[in-house]
Amino acid sequence: MKKLISGMFLALSASLLFTACGEGDDVTTPKNIVQTAQASSDLSSLVAALSRAGLVDALNADGPFTVFAPTNAAFSTFLSANGFATVEDVPVPVLQQILLNHVVSGTVRAADVPTEGYVKTLATFGTTSSNLSILAQKSVGGAVSINKDVKVVTADIFASNGVVHIVDKVIALPSVVNHALNNANFTTLVAALTRPGIGVDYVAILSGAGPFTVFAPTNAAFAALLTELGLTSLDQVDNATLNAVLQYHVVNGANVLASSLTNGQVVTTFGNSTFTINLTGGAKILDAKGRTTNIIITDVQGSNGVVHAVDKVLLP
Repeated sequence: MKKLISGMFLALSASLLFTACGEGDDVTTPKNIVQTAQASSDLSSLVAALSRAGLVDALNADGPFTVFAPTNAAFSTFLSANGFATVEDVPVPVLQQILLNHVVSGTVRAADVPTEGYVKTLATFGTTSSNLSILAQKSVGGAVSINKDVKVVTADIFASNGVVHIVDKVIALPSVVNHALNNANFTTLVAALTRPGIGVDYVAILSGAGPFTVFAPTNAAFAALLTELGLTSLDQVDNATLNAVLQYHVVNGANVLASSLTNGQVVTTFGNSTFTINLTGGAKILDAKGRTTNIIITDVQGSNGVVHAVDKVLLP
């Protein structure tokens, strides 16, 4: 009797499942990323932007992708700040790059985000294939942010072809200046570049079209320099010397990726000085004083150039 009831139950369950599928009920079928956005009333601006930019098919693909999805309020703030009335007013090529800057290849869950680290988006520098970088950070409490001030407000919405994280701001295309400002390891460099009375507007220059390649000393690099020179503060370095040092870290007119560096290559800097690349045992720089500096982070790509972090301040 028990076997008969069990068999009837299994047959009935199968029949119900078959009937549900036959009636087109897709409740058990996971939505893809685009369908997930379309199902959220707070992501309607994103859906409209994807449509205008012609990226719907791209995000309907297998992926997997990780998408940082700005809310309607985030898009409204972005449009207002940039002088656009609606998404339809944003030039398509610009909109494409902005949206692609919110997409990362692979599935990156909130738990996978490092305490601090750069990831590549699908946006690219100019007409090249060099993907832009964004800085992902996770606090001790697990809160995730992008480029310091873009907060993930809802994490880990899983889709059939990836994962969606809802964010409270549109992620701007980062310039080399933005990359310096966003990373707490470059606060001394930023302070040097923006010193009152220095006589050069480095922020304006490095926010220009470029391209620029910036070899960016970390805070630890500046601290080591002060020790090396027997100083207690960067304020003790006069403006003329500081200008010469800062300009020695910038290459104008080129987006120099790590892969294009060659052993013995002589690099001409913004201040018309030179240093030499040494690739023996890792990428290094031999500066004009004969000092060796390690390139410790490479290819932090921006919209107008690229940043490489170095562990010493280069001296011309």
